[in-house]
This record gives sequence, C-alpha cells and structure tokens, in this order.
Amino acid sequence: MKIRRSEELKWRLIGFFGTLFIDLLFLTIRVKSKGLEKVDAMIASKKNIFALWHSRILTFSHVYKGLGSAILVSASKDGEIIARVLEKQGHKTIRGSSRKGGMTALGKLADAMTADPRRPGTVIPDGPQGPRFQVQKGVILLAQKTGMPITPVTCGVKRSKVFNSWDRFMLPLPFTTCLLIYGDPLHVSAEANEAEIESARKELETRLRRITEEADGYFGQTTPYAQE
Repeated sequence: MKIRRSEELKWRLIGFFGTLFIDLLFLTIRVKSKGLEKVDAMIASKKNIFALWHSRILTFSHVYKGLGSAILVSASKDGEIIARVLEKQGHKTIRGSSRKGGMTALGKLADAMTADPRRPGTVIPDGPQGPRFQVQKGVILLAQKTGMPITPVTCGVKRSKVFNSWDRFMLPLPFTTCLLIYGDPLHVSAEANEAEIESARKELETRLRRITEEADGYFGQTTPYAQE
C-alpha cells in the first residue's frame, strides 16, 4: 500500500506509540513457555519458519522483537498498522498475501530469509482474513522453496480482551500470564507433489490446533474455532 507523505507522520506515530504500549504492557506480564527445548537450537540458527495464528501474534512479536524475523503482512490499511509496530520491534515486514499475489509475496519473503543477514521467516497461515484457525498452503510452499522447517507456535492468555473481529484477536490484560507453546517442527520435501503439499498443510493445521487447545486449556479456556 502506497502512503502519501501527509500520512507518513501519522503511521510513524502509530508505530512508535503502539510499540511503547506493548513494551509497557509486557513489563507487567509473566510469559512462560513449553516445548522450547525441541526447537531452541533451530531458532538460534535462524533457519526456520514460524507459523502462528493471526489472533496470537502479539505475545510472539514482543518476545522475539530482537530476532529480526521476516514477516508476511497484508498490504491492507489494517496491515499497515501491524507492519509499523512490527518494524519498530525490529522485524522486517514483507507486504502482500500468500494467496493474493501468491508466489510473488512468498518469493520476496524467501529472499529476505536467505539474504545477509539471515532472518527466520514468520507466516500467519490463517491470515489476512481467515477462516480462523485454518492453514492456507502458502507456508507449506515457502518451506518447500527454502528447505527450512516450520516451527508451529501458539499462545494462551490467562486474562485477555478478545475483540469481536474475524480472528478473535487477543490482547493480554495487565498483570496476567501468557503461555507460549512450541509444536514439533514440520519438514517439507523440495520434491513434494500436490498431494504431499496438501497432506503437509493438514498436518500443520492439526499441530497448530493441538497446541492452541493445550495453551487455552492450561487456563481453563476453550479454543474459539470458527463455524465449520
């Protein structure tokens, strides 16, 4: 999305104050993790692709703000808000969709991941507009193209404000506890055919849903699946 010069200051302020708000909020929040030991070395190598749901990005982006992940973000106006905050956190945003523009956006993301300095990739597989908790195949194609494994990750929150948006976005409340859960990495062969790509897509969706149910269940909550 092209930004007029008259709007640039507004977007910069949104990025600055949005990041400041998140930093101050998480000074009051306890963040726990589960399963990190399975993927810690892989994350440190920056040779991986994070996959997480649209509604659970806030805790992830804050925890990994120093990692400089390359993240695919919608080119919409709402995506601009997210992109400005992510960029202030030190991430590199690639504007586009894994569906609209398809391989063009994924190609730019792959280039950012393999450039110097190397960056891990991050894809929101149910974004930018859902359906909620349903994986689109773009992240599978990215793993096939780069040869990098996918690390499923999700977050549960003890107390949060859940917005009435398509994704049921979760904003942690002050002085609460968040739990990040990491799933088993998923590898996709460079020679995978269409049927194998679809099988990998379903498997990633299963793994993400499983750890999301575990994270929500840890706090006695039920995962808010979309109508299926």
